[in-house]
Amino acid sequence: MLGAFLEKPNEILIKEVQLPEPKFGEIRIKLSKIGICGSDVHLFLGHRLLDKPTIIGHEGLGYIDKIGEGVEGREIGERVVIEPNFPCMKCKYCLSGHGNICTNKRILGVNEAGCFAEYISIPANFAWKVPTSISDEDAVTIEPMAVSYHSLMKSKAKPGDCIAVIGLGAIGLLLAHLAVRLGYKVLATEINPEKMKLATDMGVIPVVAEGNIDEQSDILKDIWLEEEVVAIFECAGSNFTASLVTAAAPRGSEIILVGLSEKNATFRPLKIAREGISILPSIIYDHPFDFKRVIQLISSKVIEPNFIISSCTNLQNLQSALELAAKGDESKIIVEI
Repeated sequence: MLGAFLEKPNEILIKEVQLPEPKFGEIRIKLSKIGICGSDVHLFLGHRLLDKPTIIGHEGLGYIDKIGEGVEGREIGERVVIEPNFPCMKCKYCLSGHGNICTNKRILGVNEAGCFAEYISIPANFAWKVPTSISDEDAVTIEPMAVSYHSLMKSKAKPGDCIAVIGLGAIGLLLAHLAVRLGYKVLATEINPEKMKLATDMGVIPVVAEGNIDEQSDILKDIWLEEEVVAIFECAGSNFTASLVTAAAPRGSEIILVGLSEKNATFRPLKIAREGISILPSIIYDHPFDFKRVIQLISSKVIEPNFIISSCTNLQNLQSALELAAKGDESKIIVEI
């Protein structure tokens, strides 16, 4: 089969490799569509270094091609979407219901071969059957939608409440879409006009803040207080925006950190403590609950996440697609096999 290896930062090499055989409890999937994630872009740019050349990618959709021993209730040709983080289910984090922070978890496209390939073998219980009521375009966005769903469910905010989203990349857009469809009032701040238009077209209220961090903080603080914002979702993934939301957060609100900046941010502990502001982490999703719920929401047409797909390409053009994604103007590029 063909696989797209990240040989080193900024260099993708398409190579022919051995077809993977499913082990006990695994199935092999013939991949059809794979989404490019922001984390793939960070790997491509060298912001995070891999130990060796690796097939990257984790937002996979395809069809069961072969079934390994010990797997029951699955069929050849079954359309499936991949849940690409496999917690060990044995450590203290997994046993206490926090498999998303398992230190032993297998991560497709990071510590083992990922989805930018023609085939992949994975544990059968991490391949979710996709109902016929869900299109391929919606199905290939289930994984990032699960990330957004998990972050919204981490919050104490309820439908009818007002929330704010900072940063409208794929996760921010999907979070805003989900919240609007569930009945939240959503304010959003984003510097890219095309992405802001996507959000406003689905009912999000745009909030513009310009200037240095103090000037932006003053603008957001007044608007968020007036609109009674109860939760702010930091989805931009920068230390600037993480510092900004802690400075502007209204009294009694909560901040959910969804973006993954590796740089230090700053905040005033006195403000956080005196004003009763909570800072919560949100990382990936809980297995098996979040994928199951997202599939239900899409199947019932409550949400339609395919709107984030901005362009499609093929595996041979992955290098160019990652370079394009790195510019930040695309909301979601899909690689078709």
